[in-house]
Amino acid sequence: MRARGYREDSNLRVLLKEAEGRLDSLPALARELVNARVDVIVAFNTPGSRAAIDATREIPVVITQTGDPVGSGFVTNLARPGGNVTGVSNIVADLAPKRMGLLKETIPAMRRLAVIFNPDDPITEPQVRDVKTTAPKLNIEARLFPVQDPRGLPDAFEEIVRWRADCAMWLPGQSHLFRAATIKLAAQHKLPVMVDSPAATSLGGLISYGPNNAEIFRRTAAKVDRILKGAKPGDLPIEQPTRLELVVNLKTAEALGVKIPRSVVLRADRVIQ
Repeated sequence: MRARGYREDSNLRVLLKEAEGRLDSLPALARELVNARVDVIVAFNTPGSRAAIDATREIPVVITQTGDPVGSGFVTNLARPGGNVTGVSNIVADLAPKRMGLLKETIPAMRRLAVIFNPDDPITEPQVRDVKTTAPKLNIEARLFPVQDPRGLPDAFEEIVRWRADCAMWLPGQSHLFRAATIKLAAQHKLPVMVDSPAATSLGGLISYGPNNAEIFRRTAAKVDRILKGAKPGDLPIEQPTRLELVVNLKTAEALGVKIPRSVVLRADRVIQ
């Protein structure tokens, strides 16, 4: 927003409501924003978007980082969403097969894949379905490890290790609170993990594939700007990423004793060394 000429406490006031992982608090937080009579609500992720959309039919809602706006029932048409909703999708609901294929290419010997996810986020449901469909095609066994609280992550890793998983993969969806602990536990157990975002790869994850979050937020700001200047949200298409990034962390690979194939390194949009 600064790049578009906005300055907080000058021509912009931001009211931030953070659920801190407590998704059941989102409806009340959305109502607080409605009662504050804000001009625009920016709603993050699928649960946040659901809370905002349910809270108002009048205030413009710009959804962002949502995996499947149509499948989640937020809109019926991406090109002309109608009503008071527009935004930017990160299309993560559709990426599980591609992510699994890339992980298999990176670790060709993989036979057992531990799939870690937060079941509180409904965007994990289509990903779980795709995991079950894709695993036999890649000649791997995938086992699900749902984790709803970061405090349960160490026990989940112990179970994953007992199962003798070759690799693990985080499904995007309310997973940001788990990132640091996941990377630490993966290092302790010498377990290669495909993390949920390029940012998590920068923190020490082995590999990631998905949209560039910074670009999604820039496009989200553009939507807010247009609405503040008079555009109707329902007339603004819900955008999708035009480019997905493959990021690999060679430093993590070396620590894990993993040799990432040259074909993967050459295709990577970013290599961390």
